[in-house]
Parts: sequence; structure tokens; C-alpha cells
Amino acid sequence: MTSFSTLCYIERAGSWLMLHRTVKKNDVNKDKWIGVGGHFEADESPEECVLREVKEETGYTLTSYRFRGLVTFVSGDGVTEYMSLFTADGFTGEEVPCDEGVLEWVPVEKVWGLNLWEGDKIFFRLLDEDAPFFSLKLVYDGNGRLVSATLNGSPMELFDILNEDGTKSGIVRERGVAHREGSLHPTAHIWIVRPNKKSGFDVMLQKRSAGKDSYPGCYDISSAGHVPAGDDFLSSAVRELREELGIEAAPEELEPAGLHKGYTEDVFYGRPFKDAELSQLYVYRKPVDAASLTLQESEVEEVVWMDYGECLEAIRIGSLQNCIYEDEFRMLGKHLGIEA
Repeated sequence: MTSFSTLCYIERAGSWLMLHRTVKKNDVNKDKWIGVGGHFEADESPEECVLREVKEETGYTLTSYRFRGLVTFVSGDGVTEYMSLFTADGFTGEEVPCDEGVLEWVPVEKVWGLNLWEGDKIFFRLLDEDAPFFSLKLVYDGNGRLVSATLNGSPMELFDILNEDGTKSGIVRERGVAHREGSLHPTAHIWIVRPNKKSGFDVMLQKRSAGKDSYPGCYDISSAGHVPAGDDFLSSAVRELREELGIEAAPEELEPAGLHKGYTEDVFYGRPFKDAELSQLYVYRKPVDAASLTLQESEVEEVVWMDYGECLEAIRIGSLQNCIYEDEFRMLGKHLGIEA
């Protein structure tokens, strides 16, 4: 079954007009907060549909609005919906009660705390970032769980969101949304080491590409990456080594070195970035020739060897531009027998 609809988010003085769907018993959006809109009538254009639906549901006549994107919803239960997404910042008229639920003006910063569909949070993020016209495909499993998201034909990263004890919460969230909300998610951290005659070990550091969306140009863990939804730490670690550095490691060559929970907040390119990670640390001890590695240009600018003790001191005093957690690095040293 295929359907066509519109959805509009009306803005006024830093707030969105949100519709809390509380009326219909068998409403797929029951208890969710969404914008206003509805399905096309015969021969309507997207603009004609959104103008009519907004008028019917709110009493407002739109005077200034933008067509922001096309959202393809695959419900998982046999329904595919093509939704034309609009925002509006001009209207006339008096607000009327809506027979679909309760209308409420909600400050933009508080919208994220409402009961929203995970896919809706993705296009909210795109709207907030003033992304150009986009095509977003969202696939659900029939039980309200997001399965995949594709932006302009390219797959987006989805994470399993974790409870504080490290167990899966059952929520699957897009990367940008997870970093906006500071949602705890799993990552794999692989430290490549080699023996030396100073502290006992050198560690390999990668310099993050200048084009990275966070901590560009900073020195970081030898190789690291997020664990995709449905995946596990070990397979993600093997994949990251191969993709970032060109190292073909067998799973048994990765030595578990403990779990680390880290949290940091920053701002990149004018956007808030909250990173809450539960990381499985691994140590890779096989000989590695830095000069022969195949670096993933979009991720890694260069790699360098550095004595563990010198690196720890540089992290501690801030003389090395890096994004390494000092307590994680000390965990590594303890595992290697360098620190008590």
C-alpha cells in the first residue's frame, strides 16, 4: 500500500507548533508529537495539500513556507508513505482546536525531549541545521523500531543506544541525533603497540582528518569506530582496522583490555556535540610498519609512533593536540604492565 502526505512545522518566536496525537485509538502516531498535515486529496499538489491541512487542523492560513524535503517512510507492515515536509514562519488567523490531538507551542530546545519517532529526530536535526532540500528514507520494522535511514541515497549510521549498565535499551538512533542528545552508544577502540626500551611500549596514534565532523586534526587512538546497530565490539574492531589502516587482523589477534565509559561535550562547526561512549578496548601487538599502511583519507591524515610514557605526559599537560581520554590511556598502560 502506498500513500502520499504532507507534514508542516510552524515556527513562532523560537517555538514549533506541535501536535500531540492523543485522540484516535488506532492511530499509528498515538501519543507521539508531530507536526500538522495529512494525506493528499485527489489531484492536489504538495503545496495545495499542506495549505489545506494546516488550515483544517489549526485554523491558520500560511503566508510564508518552505518545501524542505521528501521523506519516504517504510513502515514494516506493508505501508510506504511519501511525505512532503514543510516549515513555515508566517501565518494569519486564529488557532482552533484540532480533532487529531492537542496543539501546543513548544520551544525548539524542548522539542527533543518529547515522545518523537526516531526518524523524525533525523529530519528535525536536518531542519535545525538548515540543510538544503533533502530526500530521506526511513525504514521501520513494524514495531516502531528504526531499521535503516538513507539520506540523499547514502546510508546513515545507526547505533544501538545503551542503558547506563551497558545493556541495550532497544532504541536505535542515528549518529547525528545520538551526538546531539548525548546518548550512550558502543564503540571499539584498538591500540596498536610495539615494545621499546623506554617505558616498555610505543603506541601508534592516528591524526584525524581535517574534514572530520569532530576533533579534526587531533591525535587519537590507533583505530576506533562506532559499533553499528545490531553489530558487536569485536567485528567492529576488525572492520575499523581494515578500513582505516588497511590492517587485516584476525579476531583472535585483538586482545581485550577492558571497558571504558567516556563523556565529553564540545561544539564543532557551530553545532553542539555530546559524545557518550561505552568503549571496548583492544590491544594489537603484531608488527606494523607505519609507512606501509593504507590510510583511509577521509578518516586518517597520518599515523605516528610515540613512547607510552611521553604520550601520557603530553596528554596530561596538554602539549599534544588530542582527543584521548587520559583515564583510558592509563587503563591501556595498566594492561600493558606499565602502570599500577
